[in-house]
Amino acid sequence: MSEIGHETKEVDLTAAGRGVWLVKVPKYLSEKWRKAPCSCEVGKLKITRSRISGSKPEVIFTLGEALSRPEAPQRTDDPAGLGVPKEHKFVLTAIGNQNLVVVSQTPTADVELGTTDKLAIEGKVIQRAECRPVANDTYMKLKRLQLVSKNKPARQVKQLDMVVNNYRPVTEHSFMKEHEQRKKVEGKNIRKEKNEVTDMLFNAFEQHQYYNVKDLVRITKQPIIYLKEILKEICTYNMKAPHKNMWELKPEYRHYKEKT
Repeated sequence: MSEIGHETKEVDLTAAGRGVWLVKVPKYLSEKWRKAPCSCEVGKLKITRSRISGSKPEVIFTLGEALSRPEAPQRTDDPAGLGVPKEHKFVLTAIGNQNLVVVSQTPTADVELGTTDKLAIEGKVIQRAECRPVANDTYMKLKRLQLVSKNKPARQVKQLDMVVNNYRPVTEHSFMKEHEQRKKVEGKNIRKEKNEVTDMLFNAFEQHQYYNVKDLVRITKQPIIYLKEILKEICTYNMKAPHKNMWELKPEYRHYKEKT
C-alpha cells in the first residue's frame, strides 16, 4: 500500500516580517464584525504609551456606533435589547518562547490547475492580548439579564382561560389504518394445506415465469407471511433487473417447454 504525501505548494512570504497582534475577543464582538458590511467602521483603537519605562501601554477599543446599537430583544446575548458593550480594554500578555505566524488561504483561479488555494504568511505575532469589556453599569446589567435568560426553563406552565382547538388529538393514525386494512385482508385468507398451496403455485408458474408477491397473494388467497415461507422453499427471489423483486421457480422445479 503506497502512501501519498502532501501536495507541495508555494507560500507567499512578502509580509512574513510584518508584526501582528493575536487578540482574543468576546463571541458577541466577533459576530458583530462578521455581520458588518465592508464599508462600515467596526471601531477605533487608542494606544496610550506609558511614561514609566518598561510598563505596558494602555489599549482601549471602542466599538463603532453602528455596531453598538441594540438589536432584536430575543437574542440570547442581548435578551433585553440593550446593545453590546461599546468600550473594551486590551489585557496584554507576553509571547514567551512561542513563534507564531498568521497564515492565509485564498481561493484563486489557475488556467492549468483550475481552482486552487493561495497560501501566504500575513505576519509574525509580536503581541498577545485579550479584549475585555469595561465593567460599567450597562455591561453588568447585560450580564445579569444573560444569566436570567440562560437559567430560564425551556418549558413553562401556562394557564389558559379558553378552550384551544388548534391542537386536537388524533385518534387514528395512517399506520394504524394500514395495519387494520392488512388484518382485514389477511383475515379473509384462511390458510390452506401446504401441498394445496404448492400445487396452486406450480399451476401459476406454468402460465408465467415471473410473479410479484402481490399477484401470488391474489392467486392463492393466502396470508402473505405464510405464502412467503412456501415461496422460499420452491422459488428464487430476483434482486437484479430485468426481473427485480419478482419470484421465479428454482431450477429443479422448472419444466418449461422449449420454443420452436
